[in-house]
Amino acid sequence: MTEFAIETNGLVKTFGDTRAVDGIDLAVPAGAVYGVLGPNGAGKTTAVRMLATLLRPDSGGARVFGRDLIREADAVRSMVSLTGQYASVDEDLTGIENLVLLGRLLGHRKAAARERGARLLEAFGLTEAAGKQVKNYSGGMRRRLDIAASILNTPKLLFLDEPTTGLDPRSRNQVWDIVRAVVAHGTTVLLTTQYLDEADRLASRIAVIDHGKVIAEGTPGELKSSVGRGAIHVRLRDADQRNKAEWVLSEALSAPVQLDADPVALTARISGHETERGAAEQASRALVALAEAGITVDDFSLGQPSLDEVFLALTDKPATTDDEEISA
Repeated sequence: MTEFAIETNGLVKTFGDTRAVDGIDLAVPAGAVYGVLGPNGAGKTTAVRMLATLLRPDSGGARVFGRDLIREADAVRSMVSLTGQYASVDEDLTGIENLVLLGRLLGHRKAAARERGARLLEAFGLTEAAGKQVKNYSGGMRRRLDIAASILNTPKLLFLDEPTTGLDPRSRNQVWDIVRAVVAHGTTVLLTTQYLDEADRLASRIAVIDHGKVIAEGTPGELKSSVGRGAIHVRLRDADQRNKAEWVLSEALSAPVQLDADPVALTARISGHETERGAAEQASRALVALAEAGITVDDFSLGQPSLDEVFLALTDKPATTDDEEISA
């Protein structure tokens, strides 16, 4: 029987006339990364704050490892930890001083707090920076320290609210490795993110939220299949033929065609009811139609839709670059 880290039923939160979270139902399996995606203002951060007991729901309910979010809030707090979008450590303290301070606040004796802090700094590749003030850390180092602070007491459930926002690719990869290590040690992670590749690589299941509602949920593969059996990617020899190619593909596939950023590239989605063999046959028809129209194709591929295409199809918006949530 599946154990759920989080179960919500009709969770609602309003701010004035704005319904930031509008009846969210979630079932988050324990022991893995669960991703939450959504455009700006979708309600992701508000939902996380409720589940972390920082905001009280206006209606609906939720349970965290079987404990009621409202009636057993203290028990819930003892099992969870939250790392928000911005580093919560003290910039004037050193890395080890931050961890010792937080360890003491959590009830550890000074020696135990220092020992635990030193082990975490080593695990997160921060030993050499342990004695430096945090204001001299890079963005990636701050995020790693912030996550280290969140697991001084190993939580059963860790909320990571856009943990890699603004980080360079190398730092993002380092944070991803930390997340995988945390899950390997038994912690469940609920991850909100603005990076679709991040959710694709880390999350075993994903919920897409828009206007405060869950509009789709499933594994990355299930979400991709929900908007199409495949995607045809075409690169032309002549950019002047792209408009004609768009029309030919649209007619041949009876599907919308996307003009990519590359001026000679187009992408068309194959309808979801088709079988894999049917998808290949549709792709063949498309190539024949382009050739008969005198359009030269330099490169062609057939693959599963990307999570970016899923996001665009579900929300009618491109992936976001920041997240401006309504807050209390």
